[in-house]
Amino acid sequence: MSAEPLILSVETATLAGAVAVSKGEQIIASLAGDKNTSHSNTLLREIDTVLNSAGRTLAELDLFAVATGPGSFTGLRIGIATVKGLSFTLGRPCIPIPTLEAIAHSVGVCERVVAALPAGRGEVFVQMFSVSADAVTPLDDPVHISPTAMLEKYGAFNNICWVGDGAVVHRDKIKTWADHAGSRFSEDQSGEGWCLIRPPVNLAEYVAMLASRKAQSNEVQDAKDLRAIYVRPSDAELKT
Repeated sequence: MSAEPLILSVETATLAGAVAVSKGEQIIASLAGDKNTSHSNTLLREIDTVLNSAGRTLAELDLFAVATGPGSFTGLRIGIATVKGLSFTLGRPCIPIPTLEAIAHSVGVCERVVAALPAGRGEVFVQMFSVSADAVTPLDDPVHISPTAMLEKYGAFNNICWVGDGAVVHRDKIKTWADHAGSRFSEDQSGEGWCLIRPPVNLAEYVAMLASRKAQSNEVQDAKDLRAIYVRPSDAELKT
């Protein structure tokens, strides 16, 4: 594989989802999806569109990257199944990228980043990372908890960058907690305290960047080994 592989990245963990084609960490073309339309109806068309925009074909790809969760159960299954099928058919390797890791990477360099996604029923998937220029390092494991439990879990830290749709949805709770703790709250990274960062429009671009780094250290998988990170049981399992 070349030092800068041609990568197709797929993200269907969030409602809108996204796809991107990159050469190494350089994004050649990308496309954000429509949160009001099922990935099952649009993903293959979006892949075709982004490849055409990049002036590339499936046969030219060196590897596939996919966001593996947590996130939407149905979305993850569609994205992973699609990447597995393309990877197996073309004989190309895959790189799994945890969704929350990609979200944290979008913030840029930050000592503590809490990435959060809505998990349904008012709860969140959440995990803390440290982001440097070279790496995104998990500081704990992803969990599925209530917004209040999230704030109790991380409330003792003075400086946090909050990012992701889960943080945006619970922006007022985060601000109120910061106010009560006497911490500065802002919606940019301009200083000390807690800051809320808007999630990226196209998360697949950050999946692509992380995949390029992992490819350099040969952290690739066969299609058959791709697994989703669900964090919590499915609704059917919860009812049993």
